[in-house]
Amino acid sequence: MFALKNYYLHIYNIDGSKGSDLLMNYINPIPLKAAITAVGAYVPEEKITNADLEKMVDTTDEWILERTGIRERRILKDPTKGSSFMAIKAAENLLKKRKLDPLEIEAVIVATITPDMKVAATAAYVASEIGAINAFAYDLQAACSGFLFGMSNASSMIVSGRYKKVLLIGSDKMSSIIDYSDRSTCIIFGDGAGAVLFEPSESAYGWEDEYLRSDGSGRMFLNIKAGGSLFPASEETLQGGMHNLYQDGKAVFKYAVSEMTNAVEEIIDRNKLDIENISYLVPHQANKRIIDAITKRVGLPYQKVMTNIEYFGNTTAATLPLLLKDYESRLNPGDRLVFAAFGGGFTWGAGYLTWAY
Repeated sequence: MFALKNYYLHIYNIDGSKGSDLLMNYINPIPLKAAITAVGAYVPEEKITNADLEKMVDTTDEWILERTGIRERRILKDPTKGSSFMAIKAAENLLKKRKLDPLEIEAVIVATITPDMKVAATAAYVASEIGAINAFAYDLQAACSGFLFGMSNASSMIVSGRYKKVLLIGSDKMSSIIDYSDRSTCIIFGDGAGAVLFEPSESAYGWEDEYLRSDGSGRMFLNIKAGGSLFPASEETLQGGMHNLYQDGKAVFKYAVSEMTNAVEEIIDRNKLDIENISYLVPHQANKRIIDAITKRVGLPYQKVMTNIEYFGNTTAATLPLLLKDYESRLNPGDRLVFAAFGGGFTWGAGYLTWAY
């Protein structure tokens, strides 16, 4: 992107006296930005409410609501459908709204911790099924930070000038890795998918900044122990429940609040953002108490915080795009959005985007 700038060339006479001024112009490059230009989403129709969970584990609706802020979560019960099904649905929703030919898409990124299969990239299947046969595709695994990290990847691809349309999808079938007799995890997670399209910005708005971090020492607190190269599937791992999600809630809560707050404050400070000028905080929907703690520490009024955890729970890589889908009608060009996420690994960070449409 370029802009014409004017300047005067001052002409001097041989004797040193000032002569005429000549109006000149030059081309001044404006840095290219990557903008989100469309949003799509999909959540399954079937729900598991807190009342349903009361019949499955030792818990109550009041306890779940107080501890997490969740009333219900969507579940993809069909065992023949995986994360790709929801990703395809979210992508098709976006394509229909945007009236976009899938042949124009050049790259597809699927952020997920519940891929359809190991080895075979879920993103490759999704791209083929939606007709994006001109795109290359790959999966990105950074747990609950996956979509945020994917935003960094997608925007960098656009800013490089090599790509014009990058489709980023967050999709997780969390019900496939949850033990529904474990009340520490089954009350939290749900299934869903969301998608965004990144394109070169036609304005001054787009992806502005990011602050992304990780700490491998945290993997003991949030993981699925078996199924990888360290603990391949065996009778022992199956009997031990090692293929289900494990979480040390207290440790994760402490780290999540501290590191997400630090990341958000870093973005605010180095971009010289006033709290009054931030349109929305877009936080990963892990737990309402985590969201409330971050909001309080940063000093944002709660009406500037996007939330939908009450109805979807924690959909892992899908929480951020599902928020954008729910709040899309309230957004205006130039709105300042600060994203934040924290996930297993540990992985975490924050990003700053100005809304483009």
